[in-house]
Amino acid sequence: MRQLILEMFESSGQLDTRTIVLRLLVSTVIAFFIYLSYMLSHEGSIYSRKFNVSLMALTVITTAVMIVIGNNIALSLGMVGALSIVRFRTAIKDSRDTIYIFWAIVTGICCGSGDFMVGCVGCAFIFAMLLVFGRIKNDNRMLFIIRTTRVNEERVEALMFQYFARKANLRVKNTTEQSAEFIYELSKRVLDRAGRGGRSITDAVYELGGIEYCNIVMQNDEISS
Repeated sequence: MRQLILEMFESSGQLDTRTIVLRLLVSTVIAFFIYLSYMLSHEGSIYSRKFNVSLMALTVITTAVMIVIGNNIALSLGMVGALSIVRFRTAIKDSRDTIYIFWAIVTGICCGSGDFMVGCVGCAFIFAMLLVFGRIKNDNRMLFIIRTTRVNEERVEALMFQYFARKANLRVKNTTEQSAEFIYELSKRVLDRAGRGGRSITDAVYELGGIEYCNIVMQNDEISS
């Protein structure tokens, strides 16, 4: 009985147990560098430890799948058919998360097929690239919202042009018989520079008189967890 069980475990196509363990170990080591890269390049509210651990598991799982498939075309088609019924509905919080998912899958394919050199060299290049450029963030867009009386319509437009010229884009303009609402879009950098010259833009707006409210809203492409 014991011999039968050992034969069942060792019957893995053309691969022996040592080769299987080696490929899984290499994929685990590279998966740790993926984990480390994700942790270093995602310092903020969007960082998810669970997703990071899932990347490591995805790398090892893909390696195991590639070991099972090998060069068997029929088995590979069956595996694709089995995986096609699985639906993934987890929302991607950051576009960089897609890069890490593909990185984990490609690493698993390389290790599962025995191409350790491609997996290791590719990991080194991607790790260095994401370490350097992974912290780059977008210049957050600001929405400058002004609601005032109708008589101030032209004065508000002139004031915004005086402070920002063409760097503030008028996105929405709502008017009624007695009031007018303006929504300007500009970058945070432009808004900060406008406030360094003594009088801030909000003070200048309220000095016009008849201002109901003046709001500044930040738009961010990243979704916080």
